[in-house]
This record gives sequence, structure tokens and C-alpha cells, in this order.
Amino acid sequence: MGYRLMGRAHALAIRLRDDVRGQGTVEYVGLILLIAAVIAGVVAIGADAKGGGIAQTIIGKLKDAIEGVGKDPKGG
Repeated sequence: MGYRLMGRAHALAIRLRDDVRGQGTVEYVGLILLIAAVIAGVVAIGADAKGGGIAQTIIGKLKDAIEGVGKDPKGG
């Protein structure tokens, strides 16, 4: 009885360890959180920047990219 129970517990542990369902979702969520953290850092630095600098340039480029979503790249 004890060996059968331990065998089933071992088989369950191996199956759970090797299960990779949902792994892609976890990776995409991690990537989105990383991008959000970078953008938040740029915005935080840009709020403190007075008179231009790299932070203002990055913020300007991000705004241009966001506003350009869905527009025709050839200007037509």
C-alpha cells in the first residue's frame, strides 16, 4: 500500500514538473511588465528634466511612435 501511494505521488510530481502549459503567457506578461517599467522610468526621468536632454528626446520619440500607430507610413 505504501509503495503504491509513493509511486503515484512520484508520478504526479514528475508530471507536474514537466508540464509547460501556460509558459508562453508567463513570458509575455514578464515582457510587458519589463517594457512598462522602462517606459515608467523614462517618464519619471523626463518629468525631472528641465530644458531638454536625452529624456525629453526619448519622450518625444515615444509620443511620435504612439501617435503614428495606424497611420500610413508614406504620408498618404
